[in-house]
Amino acid sequence: MNKPKILFLVEGAKTDVRLMQKLLSVYGFDQKYEIVSYNTNIYTLYNEMFRDNDPADLDLLQVLKEHEKDPRKKPLFDQSYSDILLIFDLDPQDPLFTSDKIQRMTEYFVESSDMGKLYLNYPMVEAFYHMHDIPDAHFNEYFATQEELSNGTYKQRVNQENRNRNYTKFAVTKEECNAVIQQNIEKARWLCNVPDGIPDEISILSAELRYWEQQMISVLCTCVFYIPEYDPKLII
Repeated sequence: MNKPKILFLVEGAKTDVRLMQKLLSVYGFDQKYEIVSYNTNIYTLYNEMFRDNDPADLDLLQVLKEHEKDPRKKPLFDQSYSDILLIFDLDPQDPLFTSDKIQRMTEYFVESSDMGKLYLNYPMVEAFYHMHDIPDAHFNEYFATQEELSNGTYKQRVNQENRNRNYTKFAVTKEECNAVIQQNIEKARWLCNVPDGIPDEISILSAELRYWEQQMISVLCTCVFYIPEYDPKLII
């Protein structure tokens, strides 16, 4: 009997895809999956699915199929998936960003086996690489400012500050990835003031939006949370 397939919808075509491919490879992910790039940010998805619609009346896969420009990829959205993971950046510097929009989407996309589950990276997927060391004793202190996000300099900062100054050489072993995931979980707990477990995305977003009122975002990669949520024993 064929195992069900999982759809990973990621924002970008390069860094996002490489990170998910790395994680799924490092952890020996044996379930069938597709990684598909949306090729624009989450606020475009909001306009296509939420702005003038009740999203519950729409089929996410068909919305994605209509959005897809490459005719060779359109058939991917006619397939059946057991789970849909939406992996996007918060990108609060984007002109289309509002807290109401992102809260509405986070509150809707909560179940991967139903409407899909949203994982937001703060401020963007490069947060995974923003560590001087693995583990990094100062990770909880890392914030991205509104100025560097608006100026487009945050990615350059990450490349300068990650331990290898090269994304491709960062966290290449399972033990290193375990440490990165665990630090992100611990930081999420710190942000949400909870003692254990993995805080839900709604609670994390609420904490991050409070920081955004101060023109900063706490660096956090939540797309990695899928690994222990899929199987907690993977990061032991």
